[in-house]
Amino acid sequence: MEDDLPLNEGLEARITAAIAPTLAGMGYEIVRVQIQGKQTPTVQIMADRADGSLIGVGDCEAISHAVGAVLDVDDPFTGEWHLEVSSAGIDRPLTRIKDWNRFAGHVGIAEMSIPFDGRRRFRGVLLGADAETARLKLEDGTEVALPRADIRRAKLVLTDELIAATAASAKSGGEDDISDDDAPEDDATPYAKRN
Repeated sequence: MEDDLPLNEGLEARITAAIAPTLAGMGYEIVRVQIQGKQTPTVQIMADRADGSLIGVGDCEAISHAVGAVLDVDDPFTGEWHLEVSSAGIDRPLTRIKDWNRFAGHVGIAEMSIPFDGRRRFRGVLLGADAETARLKLEDGTEVALPRADIRRAKLVLTDELIAATAASAKSGGEDDISDDDAPEDDATPYAKRN
């Protein structure tokens, strides 16, 4: 899906809209944009390669420089701010339709912003998603279709099966892959702006 961006609001949505065309032109996709802190905000960006291969430190540096330039022009903050860019990692957030579909068959957790069927937290095997819902097969065997707009956060659960699938994908890709030792936070490339 061409417009399969993470569901964001407010300033995070503005930043996503500002940087998405640049990253798409470079061959990357946005997995998540999150702003942490108020005094000196940090913009955290998780990205994937559009071709599905693993993202490496060099990719994070390229993204950081490009996004930093875009945000310098867009100027969403009045003071100093920081930028961190990382890969989504193995136990990645599930923010887009394609994430739910790509990792169908793996275990995930979804936390709702408002209760759904009397619950806020769901764990089960991903069955896929569309524009309206994300589907899980729960541990008791029942299936649930969660409204995507009400999902506060969702992510994959680190399992042996997920690790094996990621390792197999890395071996078949063979490009500038990050090793299993690299945590996504270690790939973060800071960028600071001062007015």
